[in-house]
Amino acid sequence: MTNIAFIGLGIMGAPMAVNLAKAGFAVTGYNRSPRYDALIEAGGSSADSVAEAVAAADVVITMVPDSPDVAAVLQGEDGVFANAKAGALIIDFSTIRPDVAQELAAEAKDNGLRMLDAPVSGGEPGAINAALSIMVGGDEADFAEAGPVFDAVGKTIVHVGPSGSGQTVKAANQLIVATNIAALSEAVVFLEAYGVDLPAAIEVLGGGLAGSAVLNQKAQKILDRDFAPGFRIDLHHKDMGIVTAAAREAGVAIPVGSLLAQLMVSARANGDGDLDHSGLFRTAQRLSGTQKS
Repeated sequence: MTNIAFIGLGIMGAPMAVNLAKAGFAVTGYNRSPRYDALIEAGGSSADSVAEAVAAADVVITMVPDSPDVAAVLQGEDGVFANAKAGALIIDFSTIRPDVAQELAAEAKDNGLRMLDAPVSGGEPGAINAALSIMVGGDEADFAEAGPVFDAVGKTIVHVGPSGSGQTVKAANQLIVATNIAALSEAVVFLEAYGVDLPAAIEVLGGGLAGSAVLNQKAQKILDRDFAPGFRIDLHHKDMGIVTAAAREAGVAIPVGSLLAQLMVSARANGDGDLDHSGLFRTAQRLSGTQKS
């Protein structure tokens, strides 16, 4: 597998495509708004349409925001199903609904193609450093075949079951991440109210049971009030909708998840949707009346 079409060169997709090109794959990128400089500098190329990008691809990768976006890339007249060569392997790195992932995998099979749902975790730093955690659903033989692709962009790569399983695990991941960010945000508001030395407090918290990847990556952003997006609140809001809907369908109670979904709604309603999800700190501030700007 040497020819890769990479559809979706956003905050996550662009560095992932770059890492694949640096690993020696022939990568052709396509993005709705052209942004190809980094990929071309790494040895990749660009296409003017999805159809052009996938025509010669052994592997087609999608990394777009939501379920309708993946469906549009795959199903349209200019899309993957109509234009990819027989037997091509589709790897969807997007985070979408598990049921949609299952439906699209079945449709891919009907079109003589193969598909893995492979959502990722690790944010922009993980994408840049090829250190993503990748949870993969689909056929085990396809997973094994895609190993070199996954190795070029990720560090922890696990086959978690049949089609849709990757998206189910990612939904659980997003529940845990949102919980950690909300708790960290409340903790900082609490510490600030008492005038504690915040860097010292974060250091000692990070060294104990309260330590987490979220604390390591997001605490400094909160202290600096630097909410430039690595993963936007808008997208985490979407993901909380996925996990709460899937939990309801399974008859599972996730009261903390439901509360977090509402906090994401509040953050977006107050104009914070384009901020990094560490910007949920501003919502915690608003609840305590300490948010100034």
